[in-house]
Amino acid sequence: MSDRHGSGRAARPFLYVVVCAAGVAEDVGELIDAARERGWETGVMATPVAMGGFFDVADVEARTGRPVRSAWRTPGDPRPFPAPDAVVVAPATFNTVNKWAAGLADTLAVATLCEATGLGVPVAVLPCVADALAAHPAYGESLDRLRGMGVRFGDPYTGEAGEGGGRPGFGWERALDLLERP
Repeated sequence: MSDRHGSGRAARPFLYVVVCAAGVAEDVGELIDAARERGWETGVMATPVAMGGFFDVADVEARTGRPVRSAWRTPGDPRPFPAPDAVVVAPATFNTVNKWAAGLADTLAVATLCEATGLGVPVAVLPCVADALAAHPAYGESLDRLRGMGVRFGDPYTGEAGEGGGRPGFGWERALDLLERP
């Protein structure tokens, strides 16, 4: 039996991970490792700002065995990733959520999200948005619009220090849990 990659073997499902520019992005390797443990192959796309030092690109490429994508390929270039079986956006910033909901596909990351929702690919999102930005009316409207398109959201994460002064953990695996729920 042939798989969708033409290799003749059953393929593991493929997960796109979209990484936005938030401080917690430095730990995205935790998500990649957890996804591998749950049977996913992964490919990472990042917003252009996230590529500017928010995470270790070389480490992510070593973990996935694939290049991190941030720019469109030219028409003659081969596709570096197979079609996604699901997409995770983590951390998802105010800017990305609002652009995605409005259909402003000005980066590869946001264009990929617009396309995935248009195709009905399951998408899970872990927002990382400060309370002041989350209070903006456009953000709430964007969440409502994306939920109406079937996008699954985890609890918001502000990154604010807890009672003990330390930053709480991001909980990367929540995104995978969202994909597994019925």
